[in-house]
Amino acid sequence: MKSRSLITLAVAALIPLGAAVAGDKSGKAASFDALDANSDGRISQTEAAVDSKIVFSSADANGDGYLDKAEWKASLKGSAAPAPAPQSEPVSPTDPSMPQATEPASTPQSDTETPRQ
Repeated sequence: MKSRSLITLAVAALIPLGAAVAGDKSGKAASFDALDANSDGRISQTEAAVDSKIVFSSADANGDGYLDKAEWKASLKGSAAPAPAPQSEPVSPTDPSMPQATEPASTPQSDTETPRQ
């Protein structure tokens, strides 16, 4: 009897997560309220996991382990994402810091030539 109640409770807890996952397949981001399964006004890492578009580690700007509405909105706009690394400029062939290719001192003679006497 006790295990049946536990199973029922587990299933009931997973229903909101299933609805949020189904909403994510449409290609649109889930709403804040849909992600906030326990309605505490913030999104935990577990709640955020149902939306594949949220990168929790970069969205949690204050590092408290939860996303508030402002952090969630910023993650949708991409402002919470880290800036891309700067691209290096192409090296010029005359750059003194780069080793230069050298040509052989003398061109070897072909084996088909006969030496002059």
